[in-house]
Amino acid sequence: MRLSAPLLALCCALLSLPSLAEPVSGLYQVREPVTSQQPDERGTALGKALETLVLRLTGDSKAIQVSGLEGVRKDPQQLVSQYVYEGDTLVVDFDPLTTDNKLRGAGLALWSANRPSILVWWLKSNNEGNSLLGDAQEAAAPLWQAAQNRGLPLRLPLADLQEQLVATPEHLSENEPDDLRAASERYAADALLAVQAHEEDGKWKAQWRLWLGDSREQGTSSGDSEQATADAVLLAVSQRLAPRFVVKPGAASALLVQVQGANLARYAELERLLEPFSARLSQVKGDQVTWQVNASSEQLRAQLGLAGLREIPANAAPLDAAAPTPDSAPAVPDNLLRFSW
Repeated sequence: MRLSAPLLALCCALLSLPSLAEPVSGLYQVREPVTSQQPDERGTALGKALETLVLRLTGDSKAIQVSGLEGVRKDPQQLVSQYVYEGDTLVVDFDPLTTDNKLRGAGLALWSANRPSILVWWLKSNNEGNSLLGDAQEAAAPLWQAAQNRGLPLRLPLADLQEQLVATPEHLSENEPDDLRAASERYAADALLAVQAHEEDGKWKAQWRLWLGDSREQGTSSGDSEQATADAVLLAVSQRLAPRFVVKPGAASALLVQVQGANLARYAELERLLEPFSARLSQVKGDQVTWQVNASSEQLRAQLGLAGLREIPANAAPLDAAAPTPDSAPAVPDNLLRFSW
């Protein structure tokens, strides 16, 4: 295909549109606690690290047990690029390409590194009262560690006085958190997570609610410590989100995606969002771009929704204002999905 001058400019642009979905850094690095550097314990820790990674990439707690992974379960080191000890922690870096190929070869579908950004309103209650976790607080360390462990891009509020007045147990318990949503706009996150964690007899229990678009999830998680509870909450959140973005084997098909309103930065954003679907650019016409992808329509809608795109109904007027009238327009392909900013 001959590239037009605008497309050449697009391809060379270094601009990027402020994105809601975020690529998770360190997705293939797992930190596993150890008590020694003995070979037997290292082998056990590598096995646990592999289990954590597979769950992080698939959102499926049973994925590690598929028959195609029997070899790497016995010898996880064949997927490891390096490991080092940092105090009482074994830091394991898995090779992304080798790992992905092995998991896909075992029939598993993977969740890409581009994941919904989640703003967390975490209200902690104990004998000293209620406190809202803020971005710069040391008390938020367990939550950041849990986010890394579960592969989720989190954001925390500043927890200034105004936000502390909003983050009350009553507001965090609402089915439609209008006050929280208003306070969250400044952070431009994809999802909103409200958590009430309280301590009882040395243990922690957390009630959580998650909103992403028009959908809502909720649950209860617990643990023997703040760290364990934070990890349990984010594991549950990850497992609720993953099915929206992971396509089961055989569910993907060849689709055409047509997007109206593309500019330099938006082209770069689209390219990044569609990368997990083996996207190939097929046409550029003005500010309208068309891609060929291999995905399910549900996953594609979820992924593009992260960038704020809205779907154009199949029976709507053509996106191209100069297109032929409906009587003379060519038939719309059955596999075409249309979106617009």
